[in-house]
Amino acid sequence: MQPMNPRRIDPRRPAGLALGALAWALAWLAMLLLDGRVDLANLALLPVLAAALAALRWPLGMSLAACAATVLAFNWAFVPPRGSFTVDLHQHALLLLTLLSVSWIITLLMARQRRLVLSERRHGQRARQLQALAATLRDADDLHAAAAALQTALQTALGSLGDGAAAAPVTVLLLRGALPERDDPDACLQLGTADADQTAGLWLCLRQRRALGPGSGWYEEQDAWYLPVRGSGVVLGAALVPLPTPPADADTLRQHAQALCDQVGLALQRAAAVQAAALARQDAQNQRLRNTLLAAISHDHRTPLASILAAASALHDQADRLSPQQRRRLAASIVDEASQLRRLTDNTLQLARLDSPGLALQLDWESVEEIVGSVLRRVRQRDGASRVKSRLEPGLPLLRCDAVLLVQLLDNLVDNALKYGGETAPVEILARRLGDRLLLAVRDRGPGVAAAWRERVFGVFERGEPAAGVAPAADALRPGAGVGLALCRSIARAHGGELALRARGHGGSSFECTLPLEEPPQQPPQETR
Repeated sequence: MQPMNPRRIDPRRPAGLALGALAWALAWLAMLLLDGRVDLANLALLPVLAAALAALRWPLGMSLAACAATVLAFNWAFVPPRGSFTVDLHQHALLLLTLLSVSWIITLLMARQRRLVLSERRHGQRARQLQALAATLRDADDLHAAAAALQTALQTALGSLGDGAAAAPVTVLLLRGALPERDDPDACLQLGTADADQTAGLWLCLRQRRALGPGSGWYEEQDAWYLPVRGSGVVLGAALVPLPTPPADADTLRQHAQALCDQVGLALQRAAAVQAAALARQDAQNQRLRNTLLAAISHDHRTPLASILAAASALHDQADRLSPQQRRRLAASIVDEASQLRRLTDNTLQLARLDSPGLALQLDWESVEEIVGSVLRRVRQRDGASRVKSRLEPGLPLLRCDAVLLVQLLDNLVDNALKYGGETAPVEILARRLGDRLLLAVRDRGPGVAAAWRERVFGVFERGEPAAGVAPAADALRPGAGVGLALCRSIARAHGGELALRARGHGGSSFECTLPLEEPPQQPPQETR
């Protein structure tokens, strides 16, 4: 921010005085050259023109005195009888009186316009300074940066005085938290130096929430302004603005300095509100994750646990009365329910992890063929009929992803297709390239999903209904957590992709995950031996 310097248009500068003198000199030269060639009334217009031009550059008093002196000299040099101040004709007296009056009126009007221009320029400079401070505060990320921005802005505003006040240091004191009961230096951040009396004045200004110093109506004998840094209904600090010499526009400058302080106070209050909102959102997110875990445990974990407990109790209490086939059936039930419980737990915990803020995926360059192969090995351990087939486009590029998460995504989709697609219907894993994206799809020939549920099935604890007129498969009656598809969509979106459900033309569903493809890094050339 550049210092405001209204002295750039101060008429008392040497250049301004010289231009005013030049205007008068040219007017007198013209009058001397035109003497005897034009009448006296027309000759009197030249001093009026010179008065208007000189008033643009000269101070008011000097311009008025120059006008009066010019009228006297005009009377001496051009009004008969020449060489004296005597006026013979009444019309000459009227001419001189009119010349003086018009010159003074023009001078007063020009001085007023000059003051208005100066005032407007100052307002424009101060408005630009407020804008510059706002832009600086947008990039201020801590209390120290905000205090430094305010200190610089106030020092720049004092630079407009040009009488030594600009060299006076500005002190800014900002609270780190709530206002303490006693003056505590550790409870605030202070930029700049202040003696004991000035420090006491800063704390008094902060506690009383009002300005003090010249023109404030409070402690006006002070040689400095103490301005509160105000937010909306709260004071967040105070600023010390020394005034070795009271400025001419003290009230206007003090209001501008107070506006700068208020702008910083509002910015600090907004930053605190944004931080509090972020903490509240994080707390709400954590609470939602806890509720998700509790709901999953209470909603879906009790049934597998009850089945496991019943089968284990039967084996423990009645092992000698059970046939080997019955024991194997109970053991298989324990294994099946424990596997289901493990999948429910993995899905729920993974969903909670993906929804947590600040998640960082373990990305690496992976082969799509190896990911699909891992899914097939895991699925075929559970499905002896080998209903799951794969169809991969040859020459697929490497995929930058978290392989563990993608295997879990495809595993959940395949398990969902086996569960709801019918007891004998085949399931297909498809992988192919679509431009700059990779398509991973799991397709089945089951009853499909009702149109109203094709988006809702991706919600947590939502289980879709079959298409209209289609009876649910037997496996569809098996209880599920309702978090598997929600987890799959979260995994896809965490990789910058999307998961959607599309109904197949001849019946069944196709869960299609599209992931972005990136250019793999160039392999360094291998050295030959």
